[in-house]
Amino acid sequence: MIRLAFRRSLFITFSLWPLLIGTGLRAAFPSVAAAQEVGGSMAIAGNGPELSVFEKLARSFEKANPRAYVDILWDPNSKPVELVKAGKASLAVTGSEDPDLKATQVAWDGIAVVVNLSNHTKEITLQQVADVFSGKVTSWSDLGGPETKVLVLERPKNANIKEAFERQTGREGRTPPGVKVVASDDKAIKTVVGTLPPLSAVTYLSLSPALEAVTTGVSVRLLPVDKVEPEKPTVKDGRYKLRRPVLLLAKKEPNPLIEAFIAYAFSPAGQTIIDEVYIAIDTKPSAH
Repeated sequence: MIRLAFRRSLFITFSLWPLLIGTGLRAAFPSVAAAQEVGGSMAIAGNGPELSVFEKLARSFEKANPRAYVDILWDPNSKPVELVKAGKASLAVTGSEDPDLKATQVAWDGIAVVVNLSNHTKEITLQQVADVFSGKVTSWSDLGGPETKVLVLERPKNANIKEAFERQTGREGRTPPGVKVVASDDKAIKTVVGTLPPLSAVTYLSLSPALEAVTTGVSVRLLPVDKVEPEKPTVKDGRYKLRRPVLLLAKKEPNPLIEAFIAYAFSPAGQTIIDEVYIAIDTKPSAH
């Protein structure tokens, strides 16, 4: 388990107060709004690719609030939600809600369908994505692509992105037997690149590393889904359907320190950090 501790305590200065009002968070986090000073420590638990973002967010939060202490608990095999329920963590970073916990969405993450650059399949529908990853489609020629067999590269069963991908495609629990599982985004990309005919590999991963691979000249391409390109704007406005929420789950009891951290995640500084990898959400109050 990766454990990153930043030992300080939290002090909400008057400079943060206009921010809470300006973003409409005063109503969302009343205990923070009512208190000018809070203190203590908290832990954020996760098991997915969000580590770098929340480590940076925690450091920035502590820098803005010099007495804050945030502990980052990260393990690919852990169950963050259960850690929160057991009182071993304050927040869980996940992609789905839990009825026993309070969920706050802080971003969107697009899910890119990635193939080798030589795979000339032009596009794919959401139903075809489900058919490919459930084993119904076994040749790319069935989708207008090359005369090569489909090699499905799955993601680990406890990964947030796998749960969201299965939910979006309606294929929960229908992974074909014997499918190769790749843990990291980097390995998934390298396996797609290194798979040669008569096989053509396909996998899915977070949009940011997928776009970075394309930008840096890696021999992969991202398939449009239902005629929509996987890009930050299309993920944000929902035109690109393969996306997952990035959620923070906490116990339902009020906790000023946790609420202050969530408020900071919604601040311009927090959303700038989040937007480096994910898609920041609009935090401005509704006009109606």
